[in-house]
Amino acid sequence: MADIRHVRSGGSRYRLRHRTYLWLVDLDRLPDLPRPLRSLARFDARDHFGGGAPSIRAGLDAFLAARGAGLPPGSRVLMLAHARVLGHVFNPLTVYWCRGPDGSLRQVVAEVHNTYGERHCYLLPPETARGDRGERGDLSERGDRGDLEVSPVAKEFYVSPFLAVEGAYRMRLPEPGEHLALTVRLAGGTDGARLTATVRGDRRPAGARGLLRAALRRPWSTAAVSVGIRFHGVRLWLRGQPVRPRPIHVPQEGLK
Repeated sequence: MADIRHVRSGGSRYRLRHRTYLWLVDLDRLPDLPRPLRSLARFDARDHFGGGAPSIRAGLDAFLAARGAGLPPGSRVLMLAHARVLGHVFNPLTVYWCRGPDGSLRQVVAEVHNTYGERHCYLLPPETARGDRGERGDLSERGDRGDLEVSPVAKEFYVSPFLAVEGAYRMRLPEPGEHLALTVRLAGGTDGARLTATVRGDRRPAGARGLLRAALRRPWSTAAVSVGIRFHGVRLWLRGQPVRPRPIHVPQEGLK
């Protein structure tokens, strides 16, 4: 299970918390579930990158190749994402850890989706994954020493209607061990807004029993994510938070 928290500060303050579950899978060995359970967890190529590749791994390879960062044969990729549940999926953030044949981390890819059906990927250096595998931490608005080691990444994609496409992210995305501990911080916009998002969780084996348990505890989890985002958006709007115009989205090379 995963605990997702967002804290917005600077100008206006807002907090939200959401409980859900995510999958950590090998892109070359996606789960093979019993047929009656497949509607509760499907991994479709149409839900990632350009959507037209024969597999998610092929979509990732096309994105990396377009940036001269293709992976050699024998590489391994782990993906953290929501699966499609009862025909619906929404992944605000999907993370890919790409390791070469020798096991070394080559790069990290952060794939971001917005509620308008648009996608954007950030190709990140291995330093993004710096941190202890399985570290746990509390949500902080001030940052920590680990953030100082992560280079900022310019924001290039419209995600929230209440945040302009400006500023820079600092992402700490260590590959999960027994625990999951991701942190994304956004700052530097002209409105002074700062956003800190964390994902914390404990690793559990999947399989039929684990999936049924998770589905019973969090029924139709992906729809709950979509509804929750819109619910909090309405709350911010009712509080008088100004809406930023959405620019025309031009798909990246490798995502068309």
